[in-house]
Amino acid sequence: MPKIDFGSRVESFIDWLQAHLTWLFDAISAVLTNGFDGVNTVLGAPEPLLMGAILAVVTFWLRGLFPALLAMIGFMVIDSIGLWDNAMMTLSMVLVCTVITLIIAVPLGIWAAQNKAVSAAVRPVLDFMQTMPAMIYLLPGVVFFGVGVTPGLLATVIFSMPPAVRMTELGIRQVDHELVEAAEAFGTTPGNTLRRVQLPLALPTIMAGVNQVIMLALSMVVIAGMAGASGLGEDVYNAVTRVEIGAGFEAGLAVVILAMYLDRVTAALNQRVSPLGRRALAKAAAMASGWKLVHYRPGTAVAGVGVVVLALIAGGMNIAGSDDDTKQAGGTNVGKGKQIKMGYIPWDEGIASSYLWKEVLEQRGYKASLQQLDPGPMFTALAKGDLDFQTDTWLPTTHEQYWKKYGSKLEDLGQWYGPTSLELSVPSYMKGIESLDDLKANKDKFGSKIIGIEASSGEMGILKDKIVKEYGLTDWKVVSSSTASMLSELDRSYKQKKPIVTTLWSPHWAYSKYDLTKLKDPKGAWGKGDKIHTVARKGFSKDDPTVSGWLKNFKMNEKDLTELEGLITDAGKGKEQDAVKEWLKKHPDYVDTMAPVSGGGKTEGKDAGKAVKLGYFPWDEAIASTYLWQNILEDRGYKPSVKQLDPGPLYTALARGDMDVQFDAWLPTTHKQYMDKYGDRMTDLGKWYGPTSLELSVPSYMKDVKSLEDLKNHKGEFKGKIIGIEASAGMMGILKDKVVKEYGLTDWKVVSSSTASMLSELDRSIKKKEPVVVTLWSPHWAYAKYDLTKLKDPKGAWGKGDNIHMTGKKTFAKDLPELNKWLKKFKLSEKDLASLEAEIQKGGQGKEKESARKWMDANPGIVDKLAPVS
Repeated sequence: MPKIDFGSRVESFIDWLQAHLTWLFDAISAVLTNGFDGVNTVLGAPEPLLMGAILAVVTFWLRGLFPALLAMIGFMVIDSIGLWDNAMMTLSMVLVCTVITLIIAVPLGIWAAQNKAVSAAVRPVLDFMQTMPAMIYLLPGVVFFGVGVTPGLLATVIFSMPPAVRMTELGIRQVDHELVEAAEAFGTTPGNTLRRVQLPLALPTIMAGVNQVIMLALSMVVIAGMAGASGLGEDVYNAVTRVEIGAGFEAGLAVVILAMYLDRVTAALNQRVSPLGRRALAKAAAMASGWKLVHYRPGTAVAGVGVVVLALIAGGMNIAGSDDDTKQAGGTNVGKGKQIKMGYIPWDEGIASSYLWKEVLEQRGYKASLQQLDPGPMFTALAKGDLDFQTDTWLPTTHEQYWKKYGSKLEDLGQWYGPTSLELSVPSYMKGIESLDDLKANKDKFGSKIIGIEASSGEMGILKDKIVKEYGLTDWKVVSSSTASMLSELDRSYKQKKPIVTTLWSPHWAYSKYDLTKLKDPKGAWGKGDKIHTVARKGFSKDDPTVSGWLKNFKMNEKDLTELEGLITDAGKGKEQDAVKEWLKKHPDYVDTMAPVSGGGKTEGKDAGKAVKLGYFPWDEAIASTYLWQNILEDRGYKPSVKQLDPGPLYTALARGDMDVQFDAWLPTTHKQYMDKYGDRMTDLGKWYGPTSLELSVPSYMKDVKSLEDLKNHKGEFKGKIIGIEASAGMMGILKDKVVKEYGLTDWKVVSSSTASMLSELDRSIKKKEPVVVTLWSPHWAYAKYDLTKLKDPKGAWGKGDNIHMTGKKTFAKDLPELNKWLKKFKLSEKDLASLEAEIQKGGQGKEKESARKWMDANPGIVDKLAPVS
């Protein structure tokens, strides 16, 4: 038979769906995610024991006092083992999936019961859905929705739907046909027959289907932990991958308690919602003897009052206890609560570096979350933007397949460790086995078996594709498991002195715990050692330049890394961050090294406490430099104040000594008039940027206008108008006194406005593709935002480019000697100035100081560079 390549066709179909039905997947994601968030907020908000009491009251209503007490004990156990929040997440997923499943399945079951053609068509589809391995449903979920709750919810809905459809159809078909005929004989419409006869009588069977849906949903949301779904599934998955028996038992126990609760409650729900059930319940209560309280079940109104009272108490406690979290001090609160989503592969260096960064980011005011994933889902999540970054990408070899597939959608933030090495290793008591060449001859000793790690890891790909072929091991069995399982098998074999060959890599703490032999690779099949990189989603550096800047500068040596790995391994599951905190106590400067900030505890200057009056006029470079120095001076203990003025009043204030310094004197040309008038009463502190240029500019779609000489011939198009800036600016004086005369534009109108008005008119004209000529200067961010033509000045009317100077009051050096020393050496490159201006533009009006601080945080060490203190 010819081979049918179903796989490639399915992948092509998936690619087509992704390309054409994005809107549908977004809608599905919104419904599932918002539904989960809403339910989880309700279930997770109250204190655990109060929420447990509310759920116990529901049990009391449905089953009686003794089951309610057992339910409460079960919830207390979940809370005592620290899994309450995850249990509520799991319960939320089950409830949301059950509701969505029933909304789809019950009408479909009714339709199938009433139409044999529909029943015949639906049956094979349900067979397919029910027999397909549950984990397969996670694959399209991850592809379409990324990792997290959404693919788990979708897979759960699909997997749990068949029983609801089948049981609904079965229940309606089993209703006595004579009853249906009797209803029809009395003139009952088909709709009323369905609602008043068939559904009430079929309700016990339908409720049995509901019970099965809930049980299947619970089993599936646990499996969904593999795709990054939160809740108990994540705990189970983590425990399995790390072979944490204790943690696995605790997570499993919580699942069992939830399963028993949901099973008993849904089984009893039929007695409350169906007529037959209520009749049976009343009969059982009437016949009960002995302890009446044991058999007592409160009415719906009484139980409802109990739930409402407990809910009100819980709400009151939440309001009373809603104090803000402890705030970070000074400049260390860089994140201000911003969410950072991190992922990690359960490899030791990945766990160590991820929990280290989680702690560091939290100390810097961020809210950092961690999610364990296998490499495939991890890179998929990064490519889709569901995660921000991960620190354990081995390049160029181990994770090469993922980088080739997703590299265009990712950012490489650089290596933080390397080079590494991949290897197969054996215990040193296996004498005579020193190389991969030696394995073939010792096939029987090892049972032709190599114990590997996660099947999706790059190392396993290299092992299967290259190593076994190069060294004649194609008849050996490569066992895919997990890193934790491999280490567990190594430990067990080592203690019993049994032969074993495992995949390992360097650095790894196993080499310090066990006496192992790294098998030599004379053929170089493993390739050169990798370097460990930090990889982020596309656009992360732009969205958070501060954190990306820290990550780009991150480095860790082997001694520090293996020491941290050892502490985390000894601490055990769930104590990773505690181990990191313990390690950081031994390395108190590590946080400041990894995530330097511009404020918060920095050394004060010699003149700390002195007031400094900073003035500026609203030009972008003036705003940027002024607010930069306001932050720097605050970090050095000064008391700076900032005031905006036009150039004339500002120079007058400096000459009178009412202001201390300003950063935007364009000399020798633009502000020449002010220096001529006030220069002997001020101090020139030197230039910090230059040279600049003044110009008139037009949009590039004005094809025939390249020079100032071209303007005269296009007066009609521009309506004889030049859009200027502040009338007091030196540039406007040069324009009116020289440029318009030199180029015959004296009959043109020079409109004096403001820098902001000029830019607004430029933006409006470009959007409408209208002619406009404006005053501009270089550097300016407008040239990056718009496609503009700087009009050439062949007659040199604008003069030579200026340099941007700082000017202070006459006694500046005497009154502020330390600041005078710093400003004398102040320089800012065009790149730095442009990025600072862009950050301030992004922050918007009123946020200049905060935006400058954000830029400083993204450029660690800037304070020490510009304002050094001993």
